[in-house]
Amino acid sequence: MNEHEGLARRFEAHRERLRAVAYRMLGSANEADDAVQEAWLRLSRTDERGIDNLEAWLRTVVSRLCLDMLRTRASRREDTLEWEVSAQAGDDDPEDEAVLIDSVGRAMLVVLDTLPPAERVAFVLHDLFAVPFDQIAPIVDRTPVTAKKLASRARHRVRGTTALPTAELSRQRRVVEAFLAAARGGDLTALLAVLDPDVVRRADAVVLTPGRPAVARGADTVARETLVFGRRATFAEPALVDGRAGAVIAPHGRLLLALVITVAGDRVTEYDIVADPARLRRLDLALLPSRPVP
Repeated sequence: MNEHEGLARRFEAHRERLRAVAYRMLGSANEADDAVQEAWLRLSRTDERGIDNLEAWLRTVVSRLCLDMLRTRASRREDTLEWEVSAQAGDDDPEDEAVLIDSVGRAMLVVLDTLPPAERVAFVLHDLFAVPFDQIAPIVDRTPVTAKKLASRARHRVRGTTALPTAELSRQRRVVEAFLAAARGGDLTALLAVLDPDVVRRADAVVLTPGRPAVARGADTVARETLVFGRRATFAEPALVDGRAGAVIAPHGRLLLALVITVAGDRVTEYDIVADPARLRRLDLALLPSRPVP
């Protein structure tokens, strides 16, 4: 085995972990692969004799690449969402990316995407991969103390805040999960069981077919309409939305729309489908407390 082959083998031993780090930072399998491949190219041009800890060196390179990509993405982020295009793309979820999304959680990816780049990198490295702050600091160009503050701010955002007691939030989550499960399964009977007889559905115009009203009332009407939208529930996951249990729908882990859900007793009394970009940005999205952090 020549020197290059040996280096390639050592790199391959770290590839999957590097990809896991990059995916949580970027939320895109393709971009994560690009970052990891670029790290290999840089390693192949570097004298490894000057590298004391290959794993730490590679993690640092990948993290800096991801930070640059996040900053570029933030600077060019558009104000509008191509709703139908995104929805269709979500229908073709590659198996590999679907596995990655399941390993992290759609709600986690959505919330991570709301964080500033440096906060996201600090949180992912420390909270998800236990990297100490003295190693994170040079990656984000901060002191260890400031890097700790970045992660703390991100953690607060990821966890969110709610005035609801834990028991009440857990009850709401059970209702939301039952609603989503019925929608995914196309189960009209189950939907009728979880919807209040006088339930009201509101929706932004962008998600409605021409002629469909922005407001629908009554369990039968709302349930049958929900069956039409049911395929999108495949990409739904419960989340904390404005301090209560709701849901995000996120093909490829990218936020497409949110459901602001009102629960009374054990039934949904109202839900609002939010898809307008300006309204989505105003929502306070976080993980439900009972959901374990990956």
